[in-house]
Amino acid sequence: MRETSNIFELKSTRILRCLLVNVGRGWTVRELAKEAGTSVGYTHAVLTAVTNMHYVVRNDVNRLCVTDADILLKRWAAYYQYSHANIFLQFYTFEQQVDKFIPEIAKKLTDEEYALTSLAAAWIVSPYVRPVDVHFYVKTREKAEQIADLLDIKPTAGTGNVKIVIPRDNGVFYGSRFIEGAKIVSNVQLFVDLWNYPSRGEDAAKRIYELIEKDWSRTFTGDSNVRQGTD
Repeated sequence: MRETSNIFELKSTRILRCLLVNVGRGWTVRELAKEAGTSVGYTHAVLTAVTNMHYVVRNDVNRLCVTDADILLKRWAAYYQYSHANIFLQFYTFEQQVDKFIPEIAKKLTDEEYALTSLAAAWIVSPYVRPVDVHFYVKTREKAEQIADLLDIKPTAGTGNVKIVIPRDNGVFYGSRFIEGAKIVSNVQLFVDLWNYPSRGEDAAKRIYELIEKDWSRTFTGDSNVRQGTD
């Protein structure tokens, strides 16, 4: 039975995100493939690998469920390098206070596809480490230029206080949600982005992980139907 050689390659992590954002849900291979936007054959290969590694099991109604989610997430975070997995476009805003700039993003980008990440996103989700810059994902350079015009931020050859991040795989947007009017990556993605990030990224990641644990705990102490994958 074919399996992928690296469950943490970018395409494979589309499947891991679906499993970890929806801990407690049971899946068929076809359902998971559709959700992740991957082929059935590729999804099967990844699931074979994670099943052989005991991260996925079949539940009592024969649906695939993630198990040991905490270990899987931490292994992924240890492997992932945010600074290498993305392209960073440097911009500058004269608004020096992140607390004031983020509401501008929420107000001006209502019709745009983006997602805040890194320390600025963590500051909204669970304030702990005050950020000095803002990072957010968009899908293309062309879209980054349009958004820069909307936000009135200027490109800089040096290190800017606004980073528009072009991901090498658009799976990073999966599970994004609105908090205080701003669109933010899922807590799973945020934890992974922060873990190897310098400037106290690991400290912020630990705070995000506490929220993830609480969400997972609520899932497993709730309706047992959730664990069986029923709607």
